[in-house]
Amino acid sequence: MPRHWLFKTEPDTFSIDDLERVGREEWSGVRSFQARNIMREMKLGDLGFFYHSSTKPPGIAGICRVVAEAHPDSTQFDRRSEYYDRTSKRDAPRWWCVDVEFVRRLPRFVPLEELRAIPALAFMPLLRRGQRLSVQPVSPQEWDLIVRLVGSR
Repeated sequence: MPRHWLFKTEPDTFSIDDLERVGREEWSGVRSFQARNIMREMKLGDLGFFYHSSTKPPGIAGICRVVAEAHPDSTQFDRRSEYYDRTSKRDAPRWWCVDVEFVRRLPRFVPLEELRAIPALAFMPLLRRGQRLSVQPVSPQEWDLIVRLVGSR
């Protein structure tokens, strides 16, 4: 049984349109130990909501699938990358990531404010005050409720 996640990205940097165009992408550049540890839990076939953040309005735009389990994030070794980490070593990488592929757009964009208005989602990490992680778990109940909300199976 696949687990469910939420992947946050700024659409000006990488959007659902970009994922649809390229098909598959390394979810790199995450520099939070908590988020790194969450990605280490992800398994092949797990599904995720593709969430647009830092935009007006923020919200869920589509669904992606984990197609490569946690592996060293290549950007930590690239001196030209803004995510370069001089303290990370190839034989002991500090940062890990997964690869995701485009599955589908939702039939409609689901704005954050609509999610906030649903009492059954009150404990969803995305809706908790101060929660800024770029990858987050989504419970089976939260996943099913949102999928039903937009009429997408």
